[in-house]
Amino acid sequence: MQPEVILLMGPPGAGKGTQASALAERRDLRKLSTGDMLRANVSEGTDLGMRAKALMDAGELVPDDLIVAMVRSELDSMRPVRVLLDGFPRTPGQAEALDGLLAEYGAEMTAAVLLDVPNDMLVERLLKRAAEEGRTDDTEETIRHRMSVYEKSTRPLIDFYAERGVMHRVSGVGAVAEVTSRIEEVLD
Repeated sequence: MQPEVILLMGPPGAGKGTQASALAERRDLRKLSTGDMLRANVSEGTDLGMRAKALMDAGELVPDDLIVAMVRSELDSMRPVRVLLDGFPRTPGQAEALDGLLAEYGAEMTAAVLLDVPNDMLVERLLKRAAEEGRTDDTEETIRHRMSVYEKSTRPLIDFYAERGVMHRVSGVGAVAEVTSRIEEVLD
C-alpha cells in the first residue's frame, strides 16, 4: 500500500465530519481530527494531553507545536502513512510544519479537498442542526460570524495548497453519497 494523505476542508456545516468518516473507511485511511486527538490525549492523561488541558482550561489556544506533536504520535504507529486530516492544518504555518513531519515518514500531501457550499445553505444547515441538538448559542448572527472567521483564516491555506497543485474544490451540495462520489472522482 502507498502512503496517502488527504486533507478535508470546508466551512462549518459543509459536511466534513460525515464525508471524513465515509472517505476514511472507503480508502482505508485513519481519520485524524485534532479535536478528537485533543480529547483523547486529555482523557488518557498523556503528557501532551495534560499540557493541552492546562492551556484550554486557561482559555488559551493549543499551540501549533503541541498539535504537531500529537499528529506525530499518531503517525508513529502507521506504516505507510495513510490518513485523512480533519481540522488540521488550519494555517499555512501549520501546513509547512505538517509537510516537514510527513517528509520524515516518507509521505506528502496527496490532496486537499475543499467542500463548497453556498453561505445561505450553510446557515440553514447549521440552524437546523442547532435546533435538533439544542444549541441555543448557534444563532444566525453567530453562525455568519463563524463563517466569516473561517473564510479569513482559511483563504491563505487554500492558496497554499493550490500553489502546490493538490487543491480540489468539490460541491458539498446534494445527498451524502453524491458528495462522496464527487470527492472520489477528484482523488482517483
